[in-house]
Amino acid sequence: MISTALISVYDKTGVVEFARGLARHGVRIISTGNTYQALKEAGLPAVYVSDVTGFPEILGGRVKTLHPAIHAGILARRDVPQDRLQLDELGVALIDLVAVNLYPFAEVAARPGASHRDVLEMIDIGGPAMIRAAAKNYQDVLVVVDPARYGEILRRLDEKAGFDQEFREELALEAFRHTAAYDAAIEAYFARRREGASEPGAWAGAGRRFRLEAVDGVSLRYGENPHQKGAFYRDPSYRGTSVANARQLHGMELSYCNIMDAAAALEMVREFDRPAAAAVKHANPCGLAVGESLAEAFQKAHDADPVSIFGGIVALNREVDEVTAEKLAQVFLHVVLAPAFSPGALEILTRKKNLRLLELGPITPPQSYVQLLGIPGGLLVQEADTLGLPDRASCRVVTRRAPTDEEWRDLAFAWVAVKHVKSNAIVVAADETTLGIGAGQMNRIQAARLALQQAGPRARGAVLASDAFFPFPDVVEAAAEAGITAIIQPGGAKLDQESIDKADEAGIAMVFTGIRHFRH
Repeated sequence: MISTALISVYDKTGVVEFARGLARHGVRIISTGNTYQALKEAGLPAVYVSDVTGFPEILGGRVKTLHPAIHAGILARRDVPQDRLQLDELGVALIDLVAVNLYPFAEVAARPGASHRDVLEMIDIGGPAMIRAAAKNYQDVLVVVDPARYGEILRRLDEKAGFDQEFREELALEAFRHTAAYDAAIEAYFARRREGASEPGAWAGAGRRFRLEAVDGVSLRYGENPHQKGAFYRDPSYRGTSVANARQLHGMELSYCNIMDAAAALEMVREFDRPAAAAVKHANPCGLAVGESLAEAFQKAHDADPVSIFGGIVALNREVDEVTAEKLAQVFLHVVLAPAFSPGALEILTRKKNLRLLELGPITPPQSYVQLLGIPGGLLVQEADTLGLPDRASCRVVTRRAPTDEEWRDLAFAWVAVKHVKSNAIVVAADETTLGIGAGQMNRIQAARLALQQAGPRARGAVLASDAFFPFPDVVEAAAEAGITAIIQPGGAKLDQESIDKADEAGIAMVFTGIRHFRH
């Protein structure tokens, strides 16, 4: 079974109880540094690693387990007589269990103010070596990297259930994942350092290899459609508000599409400092609005498209109060996500059995992260588009008439909104509310027609935003006919002057941002 165990852990959760349970079964325990100290203080008969190696810990503890007396005991193959003979000749004991977890590199690297020297000290050398050695020899050695496994090990010993090869291989897989994630975190840190990127999870440039650690994987009922399998993972490097870190307070489990739409809705409302509400269908906003109160913001977003919001996802950037909850409860929704819900709001919304409620906690501003898109045979990777509206001074008014202050306000809102609409994208807005949205069209004039048609008479006096430049003046002509008074777009087309001339003819103010927001 287990005669000798080596225990050397940074995370000491449950380690004393684990060692006590092993000792109860007559297991000899070898330990190092602070782990040894913790076990001795608990009255456990641990053997110091230097007494096994005959060599002291040196270089401030940097070298302690990198010794043949340790690694030979781990790597020896029980079914190879020559291995056993060599150990007997050298007086090296077999090690049957290795319980090791590593220095908290990722946590220290993400800590504000951590120096490069501090981070380097968190690069574990002996730990990964022991884990990999034990995992390589998993058929003879149990390798334990997760304290959650301690209870199962002890239970099997107590019940004399043994450790079958399937269980041993499962532990080996966990071990290799543990060291792979550790190395990936170190690589990501150095990549960010070389690119001058300070935030964990931020774009770190293109290298010949790409790695991203994702954890806490859960199987979903299915992917986008019932015939597709799906799963959801969390990126541990992301520090901002996220659906992945939200707490579900009510409702059935989230689906693949729920998560996609909830994430899209969150990215919309986090753009605004004032109370905001986003209603989303198929990752596009069907209603987005800012108000003086959360209830007003939601009502405006609802009224922007009261048909499409049915069965939608709603994100809010303030705690949901009872007034807002009453309004939400009148609409069939799949998910509502917000920083928090008042007790009264929860009482109202939990009456709807299947409504999923996600508590986000405080909402952070947009934060850089790496976006992934799988294609057959490849992976597209990019820095997320977290760029907001350029300040007014950096925008260029290209028409004879400049926007009024009220138009500037709505242009800024429309520009933020159009960034979150699938290309080709057009947004018509007024009073910081979307009135018409043209999404995902193959040509820009069709997107404009859809947005203007949806806005209807409300387009008169409203503003229009386009995610990319106008290749022809047709969008301006359609906007003028509908009564649009101001337009915001990137500019940069060969025929820009024709669009400018058409705007001047109609008395439309037009602003160029110099930035586009394609969204595929």
